[in-house]
Amino acid sequence: MSRIASRAFTTVALALALTLLWVVGWYWQTAQEIADIWRRSDTFAHGLVVLPAFAWLVWDARERIGELQPQPVGWMALPILAAGLLWMLGGMVSVAAAQHFALFAMLVSAFVGVLGWRLSRVLLFPLVFLFFGLPIGEFMIPTLMHYTAEVTVWALRLSGVPVYQDGLHFVVPNGRWSVVEACSGIRYLTASLMVGALYAYLNYTSLKRRLLFMVVALIAPILANWLRAYMIVMMGYLTDNRFGAGEDHVFYGWILFGVVILAMFWIGARWHELRLPAAQVRAPATMQRAASWGRGLPLIIAIAIFPPVLKLLDTPVPDFPVRIAAPEPAAGWTTSLGPDIDYRPTYRGARADVFQAYAADGAALPVGFFAAWYVGQREGSEMIAWENGPTSPRQQDTRLVRNTLTLEVDGFTVRENRIATPAGRMLVWHWYRVNGRSLTRDAEVKLRLAFDRLRGMDDESAVVVLVTPEGRDDEEAARSRLEAFFRSHRTAIEAALDAPARSIPQ
Repeated sequence: MSRIASRAFTTVALALALTLLWVVGWYWQTAQEIADIWRRSDTFAHGLVVLPAFAWLVWDARERIGELQPQPVGWMALPILAAGLLWMLGGMVSVAAAQHFALFAMLVSAFVGVLGWRLSRVLLFPLVFLFFGLPIGEFMIPTLMHYTAEVTVWALRLSGVPVYQDGLHFVVPNGRWSVVEACSGIRYLTASLMVGALYAYLNYTSLKRRLLFMVVALIAPILANWLRAYMIVMMGYLTDNRFGAGEDHVFYGWILFGVVILAMFWIGARWHELRLPAAQVRAPATMQRAASWGRGLPLIIAIAIFPPVLKLLDTPVPDFPVRIAAPEPAAGWTTSLGPDIDYRPTYRGARADVFQAYAADGAALPVGFFAAWYVGQREGSEMIAWENGPTSPRQQDTRLVRNTLTLEVDGFTVRENRIATPAGRMLVWHWYRVNGRSLTRDAEVKLRLAFDRLRGMDDESAVVVLVTPEGRDDEEAARSRLEAFFRSHRTAIEAALDAPARSIPQ
């Protein structure tokens, strides 16, 4: 490398380092959240190597950088502003995933804006590679769990093992098995995609081969996880649970994953393409002049705008006395004096909540009504959160039997779940209210809250949960019981949800 090229690379490295410090400095709390996830989560632990790998990839590209100098592009402030707006909205409605994605999008956009187009093309893969640090992907876990259970049960039956399946849980003659989050294979999938991308970039030069290898890196860990689940259950079945039934199945899983990755690399090496020696790039004469760093001023301003604006808009609502009351029983209903419903949904951080059981005249099984009311939502006190819902990761003895269904009852939409509890199966309906609007989907609630907050409205929200035991009845009988209660109490429920808003300090 010539002296001029060496100075050029030093300038590039310094520009990247200063940009990183500027972005992380303004968005330190979000960056710290991401780093904490990398440290504590096995699923996203690979994020710890993303920044060191990015630095190495930039160093590896130094010959191709040649004498190119950063040439800031001022209008890259536009994507930075878009990412900053997403970050601010995510902060206003406590959607950490939106803030995390926005931070990475802002960082990459800032790098492109500072480096300019020619350098960004040279460093395209390192820049895109940064997105592997995003702790996003948990939304795929339910789908991966579902197919893992289905394929495992299918393979066991194909092997002649009798199986009784109940959603994600199944029973073989000498044991009970469950597909939990750790069995979804999300860890293998995220790690495989990152390692596969690196391998494809370093070992191939044609786009076609790189993309084909990435497809293999996507499919292989999914198939390996299905094979792992089947082998673990078969091992437990054949050894009367002496092997495979304990924590050792995690160890076996990583061994299998390692074998699959090595096999993937070994097969991929057969189509290895030699990387041609990189010719140093000489900057055209028109680019030899000093970089127009003044064009970077819009980038600097765009990055710094949103944290103070969010602090200005996101003023906390102080504590105030509030109460939410259960609706009075309608004609033909009474508050239940019979056996209680041994089930409660989890909605932490509510300003007020209530639970009441009701029974129809002559009915043996009750209907439970739960409502929780929120306003001034912040992290730890928001209605839509990972630990909140009809089932919760904090409730170890409660599990989801069937994924959520959407039902229409007299033109009103509710979400239905079947839940297994120590007291038996429960049929559960739930829906949300946001500033007087009834909603059912979590993402829809967050978007509505963001829109209302931008308009200067309160984030008054409530969730309603109706529950009834299935008992010895079938599912249709339990659903009819919930429908009867809903029709009889719909107006009273709306009134009960409206009442707490009158307590909000003005």
